Amino acid sequence: MKPVQRVRRAIVIGNGIAGAENQCIGLVRALGLTNQCTLYRVTRPTGGINEKLRWLPVSIHRKFDRFVKDGPVLLVASGRDTIGVATSIKRLAPKNVFLIQIQHPRYFLERFDLVIAPRHDYYHLTPDGQKEIPFFLRWITPRKPPGKNVVLTTGALHQADCVALKNMATLWHDVMVHLPKPLLVVCIGGPSRHCRYGVELAMELMESLNRVLPNCGSIRISFSRRTPKNISDFLVRKLSENPKVYIWNGEDPNPHMGNLAWADAFVITADSVSMLSEACSTGKPVYVIGSEHCKWKLSSFLKSLRSLEAIRPFTVEEKIPIPWHYSPLRDTEMAAAEVVKALAERQWKLATTMNSMSTNI
Repeated sequence: MKPVQRVRRAIVIGNGIAGAENQCIGLVRALGLTNQCTLYRVTRPTGGINEKLRWLPVSIHRKFDRFVKDGPVLLVASGRDTIGVATSIKRLAPKNVFLIQIQHPRYFLERFDLVIAPRHDYYHLTPDGQKEIPFFLRWITPRKPPGKNVVLTTGALHQADCVALKNMATLWHDVMVHLPKPLLVVCIGGPSRHCRYGVELAMELMESLNRVLPNCGSIRISFSRRTPKNISDFLVRKLSENPKVYIWNGEDPNPHMGNLAWADAFVITADSVSMLSEACSTGKPVYVIGSEHCKWKLSSFLKSLRSLEAIRPFTVEEKIPIPWHYSPLRDTEMAAAEVVKALAERQWKLATTMNSMSTNI
């Protein structure tokens, strides 16, 4: 019988995008390998001819030869720019590398040992998707139903597990403990190709927040890297003078995890799968604004959250808080369990170590 090999380290291939890297690190954390994880970040060259070659994979621009072949090692990547690098490493040492790609790579799934993707990535294969998505756009989506090496989730993976939130509650205790309750946390993303909106949504949000302010102890507002300046400027101008409202200025430390830990309820713009996934993993009330602007797979994601009773629309009629109960999302833990199962089929087993995480860029 083949001896069991122990996986003692993980490598994350990042692309510099927080949402993508957060999913990889969240999975590694759930697998207990945080303390023996190295992050390699690939970035696409900019300027000159590179601006006209953005369709090329990163591996065309840069050769990676820093990876050793000794294993076994868990290789976790997320985002289109990481695919070429991750699969090249897999080809160099196929017996020593277990490759996990988070977010659907679109085609040639046999290159990966495991693909972890949200169900809404397959929306175009549903009857509604066949009707709504033009045929000429379907080439950028999965062409076949999920195979044996595909793990489907409801939302995005993340690091906001129970232990992390407990630690953040302690870390942010002195800042949050004296805030009047209930605490409403507002997370604002930014428009995307599947959810287009402008300042009109900020106006709607302002009106709704002003309506619930009398019933709120305090409100904490934060913007993402994708938030357009005209939206953030509008909300700062209209709400920053209210003593109940705190608006994060974008400087460190980032209060996001502290907000997740201390919030009594959330208001989140409909465009952000990551922020909605994190908030819905807390089991706390999550209100969504802007869902009418979403289409296709993003609309499908919101529909799945509504079916789980995890979210409700945020309107001027809302009176915060109105608690309700639902089963929190456990996508990260579920995905980690599937990884353990797949490793066992290869006669691999996870081992815990205590070294600190390092970053190589």
